[in-house]
Formats: sequence, C-alpha cells, structure tokens
Amino acid sequence: MKIEKTLHSRIVKMDFNNIDFGNQYSDHMFCSEFKNGKWKNSIIKPFGKIMFSPISLVFHYGQAVFEGMKAYKDKNEEVFLFRPEENFKRMNRSAARLEMPSIPENIFMNGLKKLIDIDRDWIPKKYGQSLYIRPFLIATNGVLSAKPSKDYMFIIISTPADTYYKHPLKVKIEEKYSRSSSGGVGFTKAAGNYASSFYPTRLANEKGFDQILWTDSSTHTMIEESGTMNVFFYLKNKLITPKANDNILSGVTCNSILSIAKKEGFFVEERNLSVSEIIKGLQTGELKEAFGCGTAVVINYFKTISYQKNDFGLPNLAKEKRISLFLKKKLLDIQHNLSEDPFKWRVPLKRYS
Repeated sequence: MKIEKTLHSRIVKMDFNNIDFGNQYSDHMFCSEFKNGKWKNSIIKPFGKIMFSPISLVFHYGQAVFEGMKAYKDKNEEVFLFRPEENFKRMNRSAARLEMPSIPENIFMNGLKKLIDIDRDWIPKKYGQSLYIRPFLIATNGVLSAKPSKDYMFIIISTPADTYYKHPLKVKIEEKYSRSSSGGVGFTKAAGNYASSFYPTRLANEKGFDQILWTDSSTHTMIEESGTMNVFFYLKNKLITPKANDNILSGVTCNSILSIAKKEGFFVEERNLSVSEIIKGLQTGELKEAFGCGTAVVINYFKTISYQKNDFGLPNLAKEKRISLFLKKKLLDIQHNLSEDPFKWRVPLKRYS
C-alpha cells in the first residue's frame, strides 16, 4: 500500500469543543481501484477531490453503497474500532445486491486501520464523541447503458463526531411515502435509499416533526425504521424492535443494543410490530418509551409520536429511569474502554508508524 502524508495538516484549525458533524474531515483518505476484475492501486493520500468521467455509472444508474462506523479514544490515548468486521460484512452484502464487486477483507481492514492510525489525532477524547468513518464503494467508468459498471473505486474518509441530535425527537408515522419495499434494497446501505427519503422528511419537518417513522410500503400498517435509525419500543415491559428483513437494515448499533439488553435482563423481542399496537400502547400508557438508534446517533429517545394528525406524548421520565439512556451509557462505556467488553467488540488499533 502506498502512503502519501499531507504536508499541511488542517487539525490546527479544528475546534474539538465545537464539532459540526459531517463538515470537518480528517487529513487523509484511503482509495483502492477495481479494474479488469482485480483490486489494485491502494493508497492513503491527503483528503481531496477525485476526478471521475461524466459517464461514470454512479451518476446515471446509482451503483453506490456505503457504511458508517466509528473509532473511539480512551483516557490513555488508546484507540479502538467498534465491531469493524460487521461493517465489512454488511458492506459486501450491500455490494452484492447492487451487482458490485466484493471488497477483500485485507483491503478493507488494512486500509481502514492504517488510515485511522495516521489520523488518530483527529479522534476526539470527550465521552460520547468519536471519529465517524465512512467507507463507500462507487461505480466509476462505464457506458451509458443500464448495466453494471466494470470499474469501481473504494474510498474511506472520516470526520470527528459529536451528538447527532441535541434533543428528544418528535416523529410522525408515515402513511403515504415509503423508504423501501419488499424485494428491494432496503436492507442495504445503498445511497439511493437515503435520497428517496429526503422529500417526505422535508414535508414532515415543515409540519414540526424531527423525523419519520417509516411503515411498510404495501399497507402502511407495520413499523419499520425511523429516519436513518432502527427503532425500539418499551411496551408492556418488553423491549421490542422490528425484525430486520428485506425492508429493514440490520443495524450494528441495533444488534449491539439487543445483546446488551439481554445481558442486563430485559425481555427482548425482535418481531413484526403494527401501527395499531403502538397507538394502543400510547393510548393506554403501556408504551413507556420509544427511541431510535444508529451509528451516528447512537441512541435518541422520542418525546412525541404523531398519527393521523393526533400527537401522542410519551411519558416524561426522569433520566435515571429511561431505558434508552441506561442502554446508551452501557454501549458508550464499552466503546470508550470504560467497562469490560464481554462481547469482544472493541478492536484495539495498533500504531503502524
């Protein structure tokens, strides 16, 4: 692997007390090309623009998938990746569904680890902060014909991250638009999944909502996700999340929360969850808490769920009584190396230089 380090680091301009998520990028990026059926030209180089042909098929037929993952720093300046093997496997599942080449594990992991080691000074130290890492795979050259590209580029970039949402969320149950459909690509992290959500999300924002609770495309009677998050509901003393399927992304954070909750003695269910069941729980008071989770957001609880122009407020619980905050702390303590890691999720990042 070729490594070209920047001569002028931008970290001197970085204010870690004022992190604007997604607007400040670390000094370097990793790139590897797929040409003539082989991966080649792996390089770590200064973060910057990349030139592509206007006929690159990513622009015309949407062959683009990505991942979201994080690196953390503990009080001793040691750096840890969180479950990177799960992101590697999920990215290749996404690539397979969009007829893109799989990324070899050595290219993904070696590129990731060496890149983050070089930019380890960009990892914030404050509890709850992290370095958000974005690997992505895009189709490059091609012809203007609706078929898969022959050439691709795999890139990894990173950005310091703080709290994604600063407040509890007000969400509406979607009755018209859909995030995904059966047999589609909802279970992947395909770029188009997110583009299609922007318009209905803006409509919801204009009505005072922070996010959408997505429902199934056929009947709009089953709960799926919220915004870009998996969702949990504490209903009748059970912690319930919709089971991942063709429509629902299998979230690394979601799976981690399930494991922690089971270990902590919660009764957990992964199953189909109807809108009517949620509304009844809100009306009877049996729904005590609801929250979204994901790599960027970690966990954020809902204060209001709206359906058919009716707003249902969730119980205003004290912080120490919120299951969402209890689970969030358990997860962050593992990620920041402040507690034991019974699941072996932390991956120490050695120094390569």
